[in-house]
Amino acid sequence: MIRIRTLDQLDIAPGARVFYRVDYNVPLEGARITDATRIEETLPTLKMLRERGAAIILASHLGRPKGARNEKYSLKPVRDKLAELLEHDVQWADDCVGVDTSQLKPGEFLLLENLRFHAGEEKNDSAFAAQLRAQADYYVNDAFGACHRAHASIDALPRLMPGENTAGGLLLAKELQFLQKVTDIEERPFVALMGGAKIAGKIEPLEALVKLADKILIGGGMANTFLSARGVPMGGSLVDKDSLDVAQRIMEKHSRAEVVLPEDLVVADSLDNPTEIEDVEVTEGLTADAKAFDIGPSTVRRYENELKEAKLIFWNGPMGVFEKEQFAKGTMAMASAVAAADAVTVVGGGESVEAIKASGFAHRITHISTGGGASLEFISGAALPGVEVLRVQ
Repeated sequence: MIRIRTLDQLDIAPGARVFYRVDYNVPLEGARITDATRIEETLPTLKMLRERGAAIILASHLGRPKGARNEKYSLKPVRDKLAELLEHDVQWADDCVGVDTSQLKPGEFLLLENLRFHAGEEKNDSAFAAQLRAQADYYVNDAFGACHRAHASIDALPRLMPGENTAGGLLLAKELQFLQKVTDIEERPFVALMGGAKIAGKIEPLEALVKLADKILIGGGMANTFLSARGVPMGGSLVDKDSLDVAQRIMEKHSRAEVVLPEDLVVADSLDNPTEIEDVEVTEGLTADAKAFDIGPSTVRRYENELKEAKLIFWNGPMGVFEKEQFAKGTMAMASAVAAADAVTVVGGGESVEAIKASGFAHRITHISTGGGASLEFISGAALPGVEVLRVQ
């Protein structure tokens, strides 16, 4: 069990300046935020800090500006959305260092410009971290989605402060609470539902899950690779050829979990302009011009039954190209089944969050993680720098 210093353990004097590291790396269309979940999830911590009279300095990254100022990645649209959600003014700083925060009053908010406009952030540079440190008295981290990165605002900065002045926020504590239910299992059956385009990037989590779960239900492009490794002709489907040996190794592991693959697939000759869409049994294999874009109805029924019996469910990755209506049935059916299950349900970030929201069942999920990559690394057993620096014995 991982324990970190928590917000309630900080003795914050009224007017003390708190550096609040958040993950506001939100999707944008121009200046419009298309999903404000990551901002919304920080509101409880922000309100608690304000009630305790802290002067709150918010800092985040956005996109990949590669260590240089780029207005495309400015956090200004985030400032506007945050002020709307808080129903309170949020001050703005045009940089993240060299900012005079001494005049910030108790209960006021100040959002700094993108941390990644400085190369020192991603380099975990101690000098850059010292510039950030000079602006605050306390450090609170709720940026779970960035905790697997050893960056200056995540790792070097809190090391420059007294340990008793650093803590995880309410969001970080919640993330750890529920993700540890996946690694420290109390109830079974534990069923993992894994999808997405490729195995690459999910090898370590998969290898961890075959030791933790009772069953792993595979879908999406990932299933194509597993089926191909079993010798099933996959036609023109996306197959991660570099991971065929990994898929074979995972299926051959002598471990707890049974790896369950699709019985049928929804196939077409084209994603954007299909001339014919049909359900194909996996035993038949796919013809040369056929491409798999979703799990089929027989697979949906099998997976629904498995999820119905589960007491713990972890889901990461869609079952098909759910952005296209004709190939969304498998993913939407899984969203409904996960939501209806009499189980602790954890959705592990990324596209699966988009899918669960599109399904309308997000409110019925026990926990939706704000960090796809971080949640997978945590489950794989990797030490997350942003967690380790706050860890207590």
